[in-house]
Amino acid sequence: MDTDERGTRTPGESHDAGPATERWRKLSEHLGDEVARARADAARAHADRDRAEALLRAAHLRQKDGRIAALVAERERQTAELLLARARAYIERTLPMMRTMRILLASMQDSKFWKARNAWFALKQRARLNASGPQPYWVPTVDDAEAGWDEEFPYERWLLANRVRPSDVERMRDVVPLLAVRPTFSVLMPVYETPEEMLREAIESVLAQPYPHWELCIADDASRAPHVRHVLEEYAAADGRVRVAFRETNGHIAATSNSALALATGDFIALLDHDDLLAPDALFENALVVNRRPDVDLIYSDEDKIDEQGRRSEPYFKPDWSPESVLARNYVSHLGVYRRALVERLGGFRLGFEGSQDYDLLLRFTELTDKIEHVPRVLYHWRVHAGSTASARDQKGFAQDAALRAIGDALERRGEAGTVTSSQAAPGIYTVRYAIPAPGRVSIIMPTRDHGADVDLALRTVFERSTYPDFEVVLLDNGSRDPESLRIFGKWAAAEPERLKIVPYDVPFNFSRINNHAAEHATGTYLLFLNNDTEVVTADWMEAMVEQAQRPPIGCVGAKLLYDDDTVQHAGVVVGLGGVAGHSHKHYPAAAPGYFYTLQTVNNYSAVTAACMMMRRDVFERAGGFDEALAIAFNDVDLCLRVREAGYRNVYLPHVVLYHHESKSRGYEDTAEKMARFADEQKTMLARWRTADAPDPYYNPNLTLMTEDYAIRP
Repeated sequence: MDTDERGTRTPGESHDAGPATERWRKLSEHLGDEVARARADAARAHADRDRAEALLRAAHLRQKDGRIAALVAERERQTAELLLARARAYIERTLPMMRTMRILLASMQDSKFWKARNAWFALKQRARLNASGPQPYWVPTVDDAEAGWDEEFPYERWLLANRVRPSDVERMRDVVPLLAVRPTFSVLMPVYETPEEMLREAIESVLAQPYPHWELCIADDASRAPHVRHVLEEYAAADGRVRVAFRETNGHIAATSNSALALATGDFIALLDHDDLLAPDALFENALVVNRRPDVDLIYSDEDKIDEQGRRSEPYFKPDWSPESVLARNYVSHLGVYRRALVERLGGFRLGFEGSQDYDLLLRFTELTDKIEHVPRVLYHWRVHAGSTASARDQKGFAQDAALRAIGDALERRGEAGTVTSSQAAPGIYTVRYAIPAPGRVSIIMPTRDHGADVDLALRTVFERSTYPDFEVVLLDNGSRDPESLRIFGKWAAAEPERLKIVPYDVPFNFSRINNHAAEHATGTYLLFLNNDTEVVTADWMEAMVEQAQRPPIGCVGAKLLYDDDTVQHAGVVVGLGGVAGHSHKHYPAAAPGYFYTLQTVNNYSAVTAACMMMRRDVFERAGGFDEALAIAFNDVDLCLRVREAGYRNVYLPHVVLYHHESKSRGYEDTAEKMARFADEQKTMLARWRTADAPDPYYNPNLTLMTEDYAIRP
């Protein structure tokens, strides 16, 4: 029977299709229509996404030029991000449906019925019975949608732009003879019962390095699997740079790493786990660093994860050397490259720190040198497989115990008394709380003009919730007129005569000037700049800030500030975001881990907000206080950058939490005068600190400067 309605039926031919044929026809047409609609919807979603990204770019450019108010720019950004999120969500919902339809149609057209139907059409065509011929095999493709969908996976897009190509490998080989310094890298690889395929791939990743000056030092920890010895002997016989030691007894990872170290003769050692992979350019990039800085002692790079199918994910784009950050987590990890002479001077890896022996080595090593370089490239791939540390960090509880002891030992060696705790929710995350041997007075500087209700809440939480024993509040009254506000100020002055000092200063608003003036009236060893629209949450907030501010290398200490809806308002400042500076993880839920737990760990930042910022008086004076030319915006960022320039480190504390009802006192940049002033202060920062093009050392150049969420740079 002819079931193709496109053909012309001959006289006398039945017009009634069989029930099965009719069902298949209707199903095919229905699915085809659904696919067409889905593709049209996906195209609209892609258009929405493109429009959203265009809005983001346009908002950024307008904000950078200072032609729109900060508030308007923020609203446009949020609108664009909402459109972008909706487009991405729709594409995510649509593609699985399209793929399912494709599979159904392909299955239908592969069926015996369909093949018989096509054979019948072919026969009728040959018999000149006006059949249209076999229906061509066709299923809707989703290639066009998938091309757009790939763009929604930022790391895949990043890999397309940054992957090492064969031509790059040839270029590296051509460059090597031209290098003035050609160090030898001893790659240490302790081995124990490694699956054969992974062991071979790990070794091959070293053999494939275009930089030829290396030796692979492998120590087997008495593996029982016979393939381990066979594979290692095979590679040692094939390449003289592969050196192998077979331990007679099992000594675990630290002892085995020392056995591998004993084989090393190179200038540097590089640490490679037996089931991981080096990127093709790993040793070449490290050699370039040595040529640029011959006295370097430690080099580390970015890393990602790779599964058993070779798919790469979870890139960790790291900051430059951050001493406080590394006490909170071993972010250096892989690929770590250490000068061998210093490692041997330390006695190698310490027994008893198995699972965190690399972390312990890092802490001891960096007490000997500050000649540390970071390569912002992914040079190491962690394997993700059953039983790997990369796939389940909590599988090795003993590693966490060893890390706690390693950090505790580091504090003792450095003469800094304190305690270390680990996070139960996030293994591998630690918090150091320092002892305060000589508590000094904290002067809380709180400027205000009226806003009595806000000040009332701020003072009540400061006085009622704080447990620090020695502090004063310097309430700077910048020309208050409201009777109710003045009544509230008087109420607190009467209630806290020893701890509250009201300093009148009726001048045009200039945040820098009034804080500098208040600092002159403060008597404390520590200055704590605090907005009048804050609310204390953490009782020991001052203790925690003093713990860090008392330390000689520390400059400015910041806190985690939350909006009323328990999302993040401030968790450190990244220089360059939006052209000048922006807040890390803004609008994230307060309990979110953030980028590789950055939100929940003590971290170095270039700047912190003066809405809640502590520093020693001597640091403040050495930096010259706030710059009064920056009356409204960026004065705290500028101060922090001058503090950093003076040799101090700034730090963010996640365990110090306050609410911040932002901009209540001053309002938004929503007038022509305020917009012009904001634009001028932007220009000052751009000229003084090159914030638009000078990379923030505590951020990573592979991360975006368009948003505050640590997204990968497009």
